[in-house]
Amino acid sequence: MERYAEGWKSTALGEQMEICVYGHYGPGLLFFPFDGEDYLSAERHELIASVTPQLDAGRIKIYTITSIDRQSWLTDSVTPRQKSIRHQQYNRYIREEVVPFIERNMHSTHPVIYTSGISLGALHAVNTFLRRPDVFEGTIGISGNYDLKVYANGYHDDDVYYNSPVDYLAYLTGPVLNKLRQKQQISFLSGRGEGEHPEASEAIGKLLSSRGISNSVDLWSEEYGHNWDAWRTMFRTAIERNF
Repeated sequence: MERYAEGWKSTALGEQMEICVYGHYGPGLLFFPFDGEDYLSAERHELIASVTPQLDAGRIKIYTITSIDRQSWLTDSVTPRQKSIRHQQYNRYIREEVVPFIERNMHSTHPVIYTSGISLGALHAVNTFLRRPDVFEGTIGISGNYDLKVYANGYHDDDVYYNSPVDYLAYLTGPVLNKLRQKQQISFLSGRGEGEHPEASEAIGKLLSSRGISNSVDLWSEEYGHNWDAWRTMFRTAIERNF
C-alpha cells in the first residue's frame, strides 16, 4: 500500500496542518477523524489497515486530515461565538486547501471525491458533502449525530444553523437540492450498543428521504458500541459495499 504525507501552514486556520494519503488509485475518500484527533489517528487505530485489500486493488484512495474540534466544539476555553467562527475557518480550509490538494494529487480538476468520518468527524463529513454536492460525490457517516446543537450547548447563530444538517436540510431548495437528489452513495452506519445513538442516523436518513434524496441507514446490533473495534468493522463493510 502506498502511503504519502504532506503538511503546510494553513491560510484559513493560521497553523500547520498535515494530510496523509493512502493508496495509489481510485476515487478519493476524505476522512474526518474521531473527536479532535489528528491526521494519523485512522492509521494508529488500524482503520486504514482494515481496508488494505481495497487500497491495494486501487478501488479507493484515502485522505486523512487533522480535526480542530478541540479548538472549537470540544473545548470550554473559548466563547461559543469563537467556536462557531473556528468551525467556519475549518470549512474554508477544507474547500480552499484540502480539496485543491486532492485535485493535484489525483491529477484531475474534477476528481471523484467522497467524505467519511466517525462520531463528530461523521458530522463534519456529512455536512461537508451536503453543503457542496458539486464537489463531493457521496458520504459515509459512522456513529454520528448530525445535529450540531448537541455540541453547541444551547448556543445558536447562523453559522451553527448552516452547519447543522438536521436544521438546514428541511429548507434546502434550488441547485444544491437538485444535485443531492442525483447522488446515490449516501450511507449512515451506527451500532445499538453502549455510547451509540442510532436514532441520530435514523433521523437524518428519514429527513433526507423526505426531501427525495436517496440514502441508506444500517443499524447494527447491541454488540457494536461507540468504540474502535466496532468502527473498524463498520468502515470495512461500508468500503466493501460502496467501492
